[in-house]
Amino acid sequence: MFRIRESVVVILVAMVAVWGCSKGQAPAQPQKATAKDDSAKAPPGGLDASHRELAQKLTDNALRWLLAHREEDGGWSMGGGANKAAVTAMVLKALIQDPAYGPDSPDVKKGFEVLLKFRQKDGGIYEPRLGLANYTTAVSVMALSAAQNPQYRAIIDDAVKFMKGQQIVAGAESPDGQKIAEDHPFFGGVSYGEQGRPDLSNLGMWIDALHEAGVSPDDPAIRNALVFVTRTQNRSESNKSAWALEGGNDGGFVYAPALKGDLARGESKAGPDLGGRGLRSYGSMTYVGFKSLLYAGLTKQDPRVQAAYDWMRRYWRLDSNPNMPRLQSKQGLFYYYHAFAKALRAWGEPVITDPEGKQHNWRHELIDMLNNLVKEDGSWVNAADRWEEGSGVLVTTYGVLALQETLKN
Repeated sequence: MFRIRESVVVILVAMVAVWGCSKGQAPAQPQKATAKDDSAKAPPGGLDASHRELAQKLTDNALRWLLAHREEDGGWSMGGGANKAAVTAMVLKALIQDPAYGPDSPDVKKGFEVLLKFRQKDGGIYEPRLGLANYTTAVSVMALSAAQNPQYRAIIDDAVKFMKGQQIVAGAESPDGQKIAEDHPFFGGVSYGEQGRPDLSNLGMWIDALHEAGVSPDDPAIRNALVFVTRTQNRSESNKSAWALEGGNDGGFVYAPALKGDLARGESKAGPDLGGRGLRSYGSMTYVGFKSLLYAGLTKQDPRVQAAYDWMRRYWRLDSNPNMPRLQSKQGLFYYYHAFAKALRAWGEPVITDPEGKQHNWRHELIDMLNNLVKEDGSWVNAADRWEEGSGVLVTTYGVLALQETLKN
Protein backbone atom coordinates (compact mmCIF):
# COMPACT_ATOMS: atom_id res chain seq x y z
CA MET A 1 0.00 0.00 0.00
CA PHE A 2 2.60 2.52 0.93
CA ARG A 3 5.26 2.67 -1.79
CA ILE A 4 7.29 5.88 -1.52
CA ARG A 5 9.27 7.31 -4.41
CA GLU A 6 13.01 7.33 -4.04
CA SER A 7 13.34 11.11 -3.57
CA VAL A 8 11.06 11.00 -0.55
CA VAL A 9 12.79 7.94 0.88
CA VAL A 10 16.10 9.80 1.03
CA ILE A 11 14.49 12.45 3.22
CA LEU A 12 12.84 9.88 5.47
CA VAL A 13 15.79 7.60 6.14
CA ALA A 14 17.25 9.84 8.82
CA MET A 15 13.84 10.27 10.43
CA VAL A 16 13.21 6.54 10.65
CA ALA A 17 16.31 6.12 12.84
CA VAL A 18 14.45 7.33 15.93
CA TRP A 19 11.39 5.36 16.97
CA GLY A 20 8.63 7.07 18.93
CA CYS A 21 7.22 4.39 21.22
CA SER A 22 4.33 4.97 23.56
CA LYS A 23 4.46 4.86 27.31
CA GLY A 24 2.49 1.59 27.28
CA GLN A 25 3.84 -1.78 28.31
CA ALA A 26 5.30 -4.05 25.64
CA PRO A 27 3.04 -7.01 24.87
CA ALA A 28 3.84 -10.41 26.28
CA GLN A 29 5.82 -12.48 23.82
CA PRO A 30 3.37 -14.87 22.15
CA GLN A 31 4.00 -18.49 21.40
CA LYS A 32 4.04 -19.24 17.69
CA ALA A 33 1.07 -21.39 16.82
CA THR A 34 0.36 -23.79 14.01
CA ALA A 35 -2.87 -24.68 12.29
CA LYS A 36 -4.08 -28.10 11.38
CA ASP A 37 -5.41 -27.95 7.82
CA ASP A 38 -9.08 -28.85 8.02
CA SER A 39 -9.80 -27.80 4.43
CA ALA A 40 -12.38 -30.54 3.96
CA LYS A 41 -14.38 -29.04 6.85
CA ALA A 42 -13.96 -25.45 5.70
CA PRO A 43 -17.18 -23.43 5.38
CA PRO A 44 -18.13 -21.70 2.10
CA GLY A 45 -15.79 -18.81 2.92
CA GLY A 46 -12.90 -21.24 2.75
CA LEU A 47 -11.48 -20.73 6.26
CA ASP A 48 -11.41 -23.69 8.64
CA ALA A 49 -11.66 -23.28 12.42
CA SER A 50 -7.98 -23.80 13.21
CA HIS A 51 -6.82 -21.25 10.63
CA ARG A 52 -9.44 -18.78 11.81
CA GLU A 53 -8.15 -19.15 15.36
CA LEU A 54 -4.54 -18.75 14.21
CA ALA A 55 -5.34 -15.67 12.10
CA GLN A 56 -7.10 -14.03 15.02
CA LYS A 57 -4.24 -14.86 17.39
CA LEU A 58 -1.70 -13.34 15.01
CA THR A 59 -3.92 -10.28 14.65
CA ASP A 60 -4.38 -9.89 18.41
CA ASN A 61 -0.63 -10.06 19.05
CA ALA A 62 0.17 -7.64 16.23
CA LEU A 63 -2.43 -5.08 17.36
CA ARG A 64 -1.04 -5.19 20.90
CA TRP A 65 2.41 -4.55 19.45
CA LEU A 66 1.11 -1.62 17.40
CA LEU A 67 -0.61 -0.10 20.43
CA ALA A 68 2.65 -0.38 22.37
CA HIS A 69 4.35 1.59 19.58
CA ARG A 70 2.05 4.59 19.53
CA GLU A 71 3.69 7.94 19.73
CA GLU A 72 2.94 10.31 22.57
CA ASP A 73 0.20 12.17 20.69
CA GLY A 74 -1.72 8.91 20.05
CA GLY A 75 -0.75 8.51 16.40
CA TRP A 76 1.68 6.26 14.57
CA SER A 77 4.52 6.86 12.16
CA MET A 78 7.53 5.14 10.67
CA GLY A 79 9.65 6.71 13.39
CA GLY A 80 10.22 10.27 14.49
CA GLY A 81 6.89 11.37 13.06
CA ALA A 82 7.67 10.29 9.48
CA ASN A 83 4.51 9.94 7.40
CA LYS A 84 2.34 10.18 10.49
CA ALA A 85 -0.93 10.90 8.69
CA ALA A 86 -0.74 7.92 6.36
CA VAL A 87 0.53 5.41 8.91
CA THR A 88 -1.96 6.55 11.52
CA ALA A 89 -4.79 6.07 9.02
CA MET A 90 -3.64 2.55 8.19
CA VAL A 91 -3.38 1.50 11.84
CA LEU A 92 -6.78 3.03 12.55
CA LYS A 93 -8.38 0.93 9.85
CA ALA A 94 -6.79 -2.20 11.31
CA LEU A 95 -8.11 -1.36 14.81
CA ILE A 96 -11.59 -0.46 13.55
CA GLN A 97 -11.90 -3.78 11.74
CA ASP A 98 -11.07 -5.79 14.86
CA PRO A 99 -14.02 -6.68 17.13
CA ALA A 100 -11.95 -6.06 20.27
CA TYR A 101 -11.57 -2.39 19.37
CA GLY A 102 -13.91 -0.92 16.76
CA PRO A 103 -14.60 2.72 15.86
CA ASP A 104 -15.70 3.76 19.35
CA SER A 105 -12.65 2.58 21.27
CA PRO A 106 -10.58 5.29 23.02
CA ASP A 107 -7.49 4.30 21.00
CA VAL A 108 -9.35 4.85 17.72
CA LYS A 109 -10.95 8.10 18.80
CA LYS A 110 -7.57 9.48 19.85
CA GLY A 111 -6.05 8.32 16.57
CA PHE A 112 -8.70 10.15 14.56
CA GLU A 113 -7.96 13.34 16.51
CA VAL A 114 -4.37 13.03 15.29
CA LEU A 115 -5.33 12.13 11.72
CA LEU A 116 -7.83 14.93 11.20
CA LYS A 117 -5.26 17.55 12.17
CA PHE A 118 -3.86 16.88 8.70
CA ARG A 119 -7.10 17.82 6.94
CA GLN A 120 -6.43 20.60 4.44
CA LYS A 121 -8.65 23.41 3.12
CA ASP A 122 -8.83 21.68 -0.27
CA GLY A 123 -10.48 18.64 1.33
CA GLY A 124 -7.42 16.42 1.18
CA ILE A 125 -5.89 14.81 4.26
CA TYR A 126 -2.11 14.93 3.96
CA GLU A 127 1.15 16.54 4.99
CA PRO A 128 1.92 19.26 2.40
CA ARG A 129 5.69 19.07 2.87
CA LEU A 130 5.79 15.39 1.82
CA GLY A 131 4.04 15.68 -1.54
CA LEU A 132 2.06 12.45 -1.01
CA ALA A 133 -1.38 14.03 -1.08
CA ASN A 134 -3.13 11.32 -3.09
CA TYR A 135 -1.70 8.41 -1.11
CA THR A 136 -2.35 9.91 2.30
CA THR A 137 -5.85 11.09 1.46
CA ALA A 138 -6.70 7.66 0.05
CA VAL A 139 -5.69 5.72 3.17
CA SER A 140 -7.44 8.32 5.31
CA VAL A 141 -10.67 7.87 3.34
CA MET A 142 -10.44 4.11 3.87
CA ALA A 143 -10.04 4.55 7.63
CA LEU A 144 -12.89 7.05 7.84
CA SER A 145 -15.14 4.86 5.70
CA ALA A 146 -14.41 1.82 7.87
CA ALA A 147 -15.61 3.73 10.94
CA GLN A 148 -19.13 4.08 9.45
CA ASN A 149 -19.67 7.21 11.50
CA PRO A 150 -22.19 9.66 9.98
CA GLN A 151 -20.19 12.52 11.49
CA TYR A 152 -17.37 11.71 9.07
CA ARG A 153 -19.53 11.70 5.92
CA ALA A 154 -18.87 15.33 4.97
CA ILE A 155 -15.13 14.84 5.55
CA ILE A 156 -15.17 11.75 3.31
CA ASP A 157 -17.14 13.55 0.60
CA ASP A 158 -14.69 16.47 0.60
CA ALA A 159 -11.75 14.07 0.43
CA VAL A 160 -13.30 12.12 -2.45
CA LYS A 161 -13.84 15.38 -4.33
CA PHE A 162 -10.20 16.27 -3.73
CA MET A 163 -9.06 12.84 -4.97
CA LYS A 164 -11.12 13.11 -8.14
CA GLY A 165 -9.40 16.45 -8.73
CA GLN A 166 -6.04 14.65 -8.60
CA GLN A 167 -6.89 12.51 -11.63
CA ILE A 168 -5.08 13.29 -14.88
CA VAL A 169 -7.73 14.06 -17.49
CA ALA A 170 -7.84 15.42 -21.02
CA GLY A 171 -6.37 18.90 -21.20
CA ALA A 172 -3.91 18.46 -18.32
CA GLU A 173 -0.23 19.08 -19.00
CA SER A 174 2.17 16.14 -19.00
CA PRO A 175 5.68 16.40 -17.48
CA ASP A 176 7.11 16.92 -20.98
CA GLY A 177 4.88 19.96 -21.50
CA GLN A 178 2.39 18.33 -23.85
CA LYS A 179 -1.37 18.44 -23.42
CA ILE A 180 -2.92 15.18 -22.28
CA ALA A 181 -5.43 13.60 -24.65
CA GLU A 182 -7.44 10.44 -24.10
CA ASP A 183 -4.89 8.39 -26.01
CA HIS A 184 -2.01 9.55 -23.80
CA PRO A 185 -0.54 6.84 -21.50
CA PHE A 186 -1.13 9.05 -18.45
CA PHE A 187 -4.85 9.65 -19.06
CA GLY A 188 -7.02 8.51 -16.16
CA GLY A 189 -4.11 7.96 -13.78
CA VAL A 190 -3.07 9.63 -10.55
CA SER A 191 0.38 10.39 -9.22
CA TYR A 192 1.65 11.09 -5.74
CA GLY A 193 -0.24 14.34 -5.82
CA GLU A 194 1.85 16.69 -7.90
CA GLN A 195 0.49 15.76 -11.36
CA GLY A 196 3.72 13.99 -12.21
CA ARG A 197 3.94 10.58 -13.81
CA PRO A 198 1.03 8.42 -12.61
CA ASP A 199 1.49 4.83 -11.52
CA LEU A 200 -0.65 1.80 -10.77
CA SER A 201 0.18 1.75 -7.06
CA ASN A 202 -1.23 5.24 -6.59
CA LEU A 203 -4.16 4.55 -8.88
CA GLY A 204 -4.89 1.28 -7.12
CA MET A 205 -4.98 3.03 -3.77
CA TRP A 206 -7.20 5.72 -5.25
CA ILE A 207 -9.72 3.17 -6.58
CA ASP A 208 -9.65 1.29 -3.26
CA ALA A 209 -10.57 4.47 -1.41
CA LEU A 210 -13.36 5.47 -3.78
CA HIS A 211 -14.72 1.92 -3.72
CA GLU A 212 -14.78 1.84 0.09
CA ALA A 213 -16.33 5.31 0.18
CA GLY A 214 -19.23 4.00 -1.91
CA VAL A 215 -18.43 5.59 -5.27
CA SER A 216 -20.15 3.72 -8.10
CA PRO A 217 -18.10 1.87 -10.75
CA ASP A 218 -20.14 3.87 -13.26
CA ASP A 219 -18.76 7.17 -11.97
CA PRO A 220 -16.88 8.97 -14.79
CA ALA A 221 -13.71 9.14 -12.68
CA ILE A 222 -13.72 5.35 -12.25
CA ARG A 223 -14.34 4.85 -15.97
CA ASN A 224 -11.35 7.07 -16.76
CA ALA A 225 -9.26 5.17 -14.21
CA LEU A 226 -10.12 1.92 -15.98
CA VAL A 227 -8.48 3.31 -19.11
CA PHE A 228 -5.25 3.84 -17.19
CA VAL A 229 -5.39 0.44 -15.51
CA THR A 230 -5.80 -1.23 -18.90
CA ARG A 231 -2.70 0.60 -20.13
CA THR A 232 -0.60 -0.90 -17.35
CA GLN A 233 -1.56 -4.46 -18.27
CA ASN A 234 0.86 -6.59 -20.26
CA ARG A 235 -1.82 -7.59 -22.76
CA SER A 236 -1.46 -6.40 -26.34
CA GLU A 237 -5.09 -7.21 -27.25
CA SER A 238 -6.32 -4.40 -24.99
CA ASN A 239 -3.15 -2.33 -24.53
CA LYS A 240 -1.70 -0.94 -27.75
CA SER A 241 1.26 0.71 -26.03
CA ALA A 242 4.59 -0.05 -27.68
CA TRP A 243 6.01 -1.68 -24.54
CA ALA A 244 3.09 -4.12 -24.36
CA LEU A 245 3.41 -5.03 -28.03
CA GLU A 246 7.15 -5.63 -27.53
CA GLY A 247 6.84 -7.40 -24.19
CA GLY A 248 5.78 -10.73 -22.77
CA ASN A 249 2.06 -10.21 -23.38
CA ASP A 250 1.49 -12.32 -20.28
CA GLY A 251 -1.59 -10.64 -18.79
CA GLY A 252 0.21 -9.30 -15.72
CA PHE A 253 0.61 -5.69 -14.65
CA VAL A 254 3.51 -3.25 -14.33
CA TYR A 255 4.07 -0.28 -12.05
CA ALA A 256 3.69 2.50 -14.61
CA PRO A 257 3.16 2.92 -18.34
CA ALA A 258 6.20 3.78 -20.41
CA LEU A 259 6.36 6.53 -22.95
CA LYS A 260 7.73 5.61 -26.36
CA GLY A 261 11.43 4.70 -26.09
CA ASP A 262 11.38 5.15 -22.32
CA LEU A 263 11.17 1.66 -20.87
CA ALA A 264 13.51 2.20 -17.92
CA ARG A 265 11.54 5.23 -16.76
CA GLY A 266 8.30 3.38 -17.31
CA GLU A 267 9.16 0.60 -14.87
CA SER A 268 12.05 1.87 -12.83
CA LYS A 269 10.80 0.22 -9.64
CA ALA A 270 10.76 -3.42 -10.80
CA GLY A 271 14.30 -4.04 -11.95
CA PRO A 272 16.75 -3.15 -14.67
CA ASP A 273 15.89 -1.77 -18.09
CA LEU A 274 14.68 -4.67 -20.19
CA GLY A 275 16.33 -3.30 -23.33
CA GLY A 276 13.37 -2.98 -25.69
CA ARG A 277 11.78 -6.26 -24.62
CA GLY A 278 8.87 -4.61 -22.85
CA LEU A 279 8.28 -4.26 -19.13
CA ARG A 280 8.25 -6.94 -16.46
CA SER A 281 4.92 -7.92 -14.93
CA TYR A 282 5.19 -8.77 -11.24
CA GLY A 283 3.07 -9.93 -8.35
CA SER A 284 2.18 -6.93 -6.22
CA MET A 285 1.24 -4.83 -9.23
CA THR A 286 -0.69 -7.65 -10.88
CA TYR A 287 -2.86 -8.16 -7.81
CA VAL A 288 -3.40 -4.38 -7.56
CA GLY A 289 -4.36 -4.27 -11.23
CA PHE A 290 -6.62 -7.30 -10.90
CA LYS A 291 -8.62 -5.91 -7.98
CA SER A 292 -8.78 -2.51 -9.68
CA LEU A 293 -10.43 -4.13 -12.69
CA LEU A 294 -12.97 -5.77 -10.38
CA TYR A 295 -13.63 -2.57 -8.42
CA ALA A 296 -14.17 -0.80 -11.75
CA GLY A 297 -17.06 -3.15 -12.39
CA LEU A 298 -15.60 -5.65 -14.83
CA THR A 299 -17.01 -9.16 -14.69
CA LYS A 300 -15.03 -12.34 -14.13
CA GLN A 301 -15.54 -13.17 -17.79
CA ASP A 302 -13.90 -9.98 -19.09
CA PRO A 303 -10.78 -10.95 -21.10
CA ARG A 304 -8.63 -8.49 -19.13
CA VAL A 305 -9.72 -10.04 -15.84
CA GLN A 306 -9.19 -13.55 -17.16
CA ALA A 307 -5.70 -12.70 -18.44
CA ALA A 308 -4.67 -11.32 -15.04
CA TYR A 309 -6.19 -14.32 -13.27
CA ASP A 310 -4.24 -16.70 -15.50
CA TRP A 311 -1.04 -14.79 -14.69
CA MET A 312 -1.75 -15.14 -10.96
CA ARG A 313 -2.33 -18.87 -11.31
CA ARG A 314 0.86 -19.28 -13.35
CA TYR A 315 3.06 -17.36 -10.87
CA TRP A 316 1.39 -18.57 -7.68
CA ARG A 317 3.70 -18.20 -4.68
CA LEU A 318 3.87 -16.53 -1.29
CA ASP A 319 7.54 -16.93 -0.40
CA SER A 320 8.44 -13.96 -2.62
CA ASN A 321 6.91 -11.17 -4.71
CA PRO A 322 6.15 -13.19 -7.88
CA ASN A 323 8.27 -12.61 -10.99
CA MET A 324 10.43 -9.93 -9.42
CA PRO A 325 14.12 -10.34 -10.36
CA ARG A 326 15.68 -12.96 -8.06
CA LEU A 327 17.83 -10.54 -6.06
CA GLN A 328 14.81 -8.28 -5.53
CA SER A 329 12.24 -11.00 -4.95
CA LYS A 330 11.58 -10.13 -1.29
CA GLN A 331 11.08 -6.43 -1.93
CA GLY A 332 7.56 -5.17 -1.35
CA LEU A 333 6.62 -8.57 0.10
CA PHE A 334 4.13 -7.36 2.73
CA TYR A 335 2.60 -4.82 0.35
CA TYR A 336 2.11 -7.83 -1.91
CA TYR A 337 0.43 -9.84 0.85
CA HIS A 338 -2.06 -7.04 1.44
CA ALA A 339 -2.85 -6.65 -2.27
CA PHE A 340 -3.05 -10.45 -2.64
CA ALA A 341 -5.62 -10.76 0.14
CA LYS A 342 -7.80 -7.86 -1.00
CA ALA A 343 -7.75 -9.01 -4.62
CA LEU A 344 -8.65 -12.62 -3.93
CA ARG A 345 -11.39 -11.68 -1.51
CA ALA A 346 -12.82 -9.43 -4.23
CA TRP A 347 -12.57 -12.38 -6.65
CA GLY A 348 -14.74 -14.39 -4.27
CA GLU A 349 -13.37 -17.92 -4.76
CA PRO A 350 -11.78 -19.67 -1.75
CA VAL A 351 -9.61 -22.01 -3.80
CA ILE A 352 -7.35 -21.21 -6.77
CA THR A 353 -6.17 -24.01 -9.04
CA ASP A 354 -2.75 -23.52 -10.62
CA PRO A 355 -1.89 -24.70 -14.18
CA GLU A 356 -0.59 -28.04 -12.83
CA GLY A 357 -3.95 -28.73 -11.21
CA LYS A 358 -2.85 -28.10 -7.62
CA GLN A 359 -5.49 -26.43 -5.50
CA HIS A 360 -4.56 -23.54 -3.22
CA ASN A 361 -6.72 -22.31 -0.37
CA TRP A 362 -5.41 -18.78 -0.48
CA ARG A 363 -6.58 -17.90 3.02
CA HIS A 364 -4.87 -20.90 4.60
CA GLU A 365 -1.64 -20.40 2.68
CA LEU A 366 -1.42 -16.70 3.52
CA ILE A 367 -2.13 -17.28 7.21
CA ASP A 368 0.50 -20.02 7.34
CA MET A 369 3.08 -17.81 5.62
CA LEU A 370 2.48 -14.88 7.96
CA ASN A 371 2.73 -17.25 10.90
CA ASN A 372 6.08 -18.50 9.60
CA LEU A 373 7.40 -14.93 9.26
CA VAL A 374 6.10 -13.38 12.49
CA LYS A 375 8.64 -12.26 15.10
CA GLU A 376 8.48 -13.45 18.70
CA ASP A 377 7.00 -10.12 19.81
CA GLY A 378 4.07 -10.47 17.38
CA SER A 379 5.30 -8.00 14.77
CA TRP A 380 6.62 -8.35 11.23
CA VAL A 381 9.45 -6.59 9.40
CA ASN A 382 10.97 -7.11 5.97
CA ALA A 383 14.76 -7.46 5.86
CA ALA A 384 14.59 -6.49 2.18
CA ASP A 385 14.05 -2.88 3.19
CA ARG A 386 12.68 -1.22 0.08
CA TRP A 387 9.55 0.93 -0.10
CA GLU A 388 9.95 1.44 3.67
CA GLU A 389 9.35 -2.22 4.56
CA GLY A 390 12.09 -1.96 7.16
CA SER A 391 9.52 -0.15 9.30
CA GLY A 392 8.00 -2.52 11.83
CA VAL A 393 4.92 -0.33 12.25
CA LEU A 394 4.20 -0.19 8.52
CA VAL A 395 4.86 -3.88 7.84
CA THR A 396 2.96 -5.07 10.93
CA THR A 397 -0.02 -3.02 9.78
CA TYR A 398 0.18 -4.64 6.33
CA GLY A 399 0.19 -8.03 8.04
CA VAL A 400 -2.89 -7.24 10.14
CA LEU A 401 -4.83 -5.80 7.20
CA ALA A 402 -4.01 -8.88 5.11
CA LEU A 403 -5.12 -11.22 7.90
CA GLN A 404 -8.34 -9.30 8.32
CA GLU A 405 -9.16 -9.94 4.67
CA THR A 406 -8.82 -13.67 5.30
CA LEU A 407 -11.26 -13.41 8.22
CA LYS A 408 -13.97 -11.73 6.13
CA ASN A 409 -16.42 -13.78 4.11
